[in-house]
Amino acid sequence: MRILLVEDNRRLGALIGDALRVQGFVVDLVRTGEDAEAALATAAYDAVVLDLGLPDRDGMTLLPSKGGGRPGCPILVLTARDSTQALIDALDGGADDYLRKPFEMEELLARLRALMRRPGQSLGLRLTGRNVEFDTVRRQVRIAGCDVEMSRKELAALELLLRRTGTVVSKAHFESSLYGFDEEVGSNAIEVLIHRLRKRLAGAHAELEIHTLRGIGYVLTDARP
Repeated sequence: MRILLVEDNRRLGALIGDALRVQGFVVDLVRTGEDAEAALATAAYDAVVLDLGLPDRDGMTLLPSKGGGRPGCPILVLTARDSTQALIDALDGGADDYLRKPFEMEELLARLRALMRRPGQSLGLRLTGRNVEFDTVRRQVRIAGCDVEMSRKELAALELLLRRTGTVVSKAHFESSLYGFDEEVGSNAIEVLIHRLRKRLAGAHAELEIHTLRGIGYVLTDARP
């Protein structure tokens, strides 16, 4: 899952970005309203974490009813403004939640997960398919009752497939969901990743398998008897 983080404070932006990545998110960090608009026009995001105190404009202008576009995903606002009216303005402007600075990182992560668990959003606590279980909060996979170690990218790819079991996921969608703007994606990166994940599933006797539809993408289905 991909998060747009709009935060001009370099240290805080780095801390939030690192915390999100540990939770399995792909993070695009931008520091201005202009760059945020460009990112929203370029990529599809599962959530936006938006600081209101940006150097080039008030972050409120990026909210849907304040003139910004509609990102089609939850928006968590961060701000040092402590008035009740500021909170009301942000929520009325299209923000889904509001967190005052300073804050605990665990609270930010919990609020973000809660937003993404709302009906129609992208995050479910536990994904299952046959004998495969994926705890998306703890980032743990169990297959046939046993824990299976996977890399961060393997977990992200499995999550993407489990959320779309039986549906073809294109290579382009894998790239946009699993890699941020600052990550280089080799021409065969997705093929290598799927190959590794396929071996993990087979080695753990998963009752799911990944099929390649050449030129189209990949689909997760029940393993053949």
